[in-house]
Amino acid sequence: MTTLTRQSASSATFPKVRLRRMRSSATLRELARETHLRLEKLIYPLFVVEGDGIKKPIGAMPGIHQQSVDEMMKEVEQAVAEGLKSLILFGIPAEKDNQATGAWSADGIVQKATREIKKNFPQLAVVADTCLCEYMDHGHCGIVADGHILNDASLSIIARTAVSQAEAGADIIAPSDMMDGRVGAIRRALDDAGFDHVPIMAYSAKFASALYGPFREAAQSAPQFGDRTTYQMDPANGREALREIEQDIAEGADIVMIKPALPYLDLVSQARMLTKLPIAAYNVSGEYSMVKAAAANGWIDEKRVVLECLTGIVRAGADLIITYHARDVAGWLA
Repeated sequence: MTTLTRQSASSATFPKVRLRRMRSSATLRELARETHLRLEKLIYPLFVVEGDGIKKPIGAMPGIHQQSVDEMMKEVEQAVAEGLKSLILFGIPAEKDNQATGAWSADGIVQKATREIKKNFPQLAVVADTCLCEYMDHGHCGIVADGHILNDASLSIIARTAVSQAEAGADIIAPSDMMDGRVGAIRRALDDAGFDHVPIMAYSAKFASALYGPFREAAQSAPQFGDRTTYQMDPANGREALREIEQDIAEGADIVMIKPALPYLDLVSQARMLTKLPIAAYNVSGEYSMVKAAAANGWIDEKRVVLECLTGIVRAGADLIITYHARDVAGWLA
């Protein structure tokens, strides 16, 4: 088709088709809006430490703290009043060892926090991050032998942790370790312990991302040697991510997650086409901290940028978003 012919074809629809018509007022834009960011779809992370009266700011994550259970409950009360309905808990134990004892102990910090939340706010959905790195003295997500992270030897501890968290009242178990077979191991362990009703939200496609830096400070979980590239995914691999998602679904995942969110929206979209299961996306610490830093310098409009980013995650296909922006969003959407 020549340039002239293309122009003629275009002019045949103009001015009959004017896409700007539905953008001409705020009311019309709202009527035509395709994607909606809903507060009940946001999950707010909390970092819980042993002790009393502790509320320690996390330098790299303005507005986020390490908190003891008593201080955490004050924030939970505020979050409930603001309309949030779901939390995810990350624990920082007083002591670490090479068996992640604090992860599966009935008196572990996440277990104590979960019981306190469910006692006071039974309507809240508590998601328990089911990982070992915060509790291991070497900072890795599984058992280590001769400098190697052992996959199969780690599954029993991960499953034991999941059962302990369910016993404490966790509504959702969220394994984030990226060990092969852990969803199946957790599902069997939960079912055998009488928790067949407890869903699993699998960190299915969790990438070895540079965007986790601030989280390492928050959770005190940096590995003491090497890195996590032998179990977390290569950021270049999209097809492999879909295989991971398919594997977790086959093993019994009820929700699948992509982490981080913003650089991997293509995979959120592809996962949406792959499965009818709910899809979660983790708007991770580095994504949060970059927005906060830019806003503090006056370079961006924080509210507009956050709402645009989170709406983009939903538009890509995510049903749920774990985000440190959740409380700010609650105020903006009120």
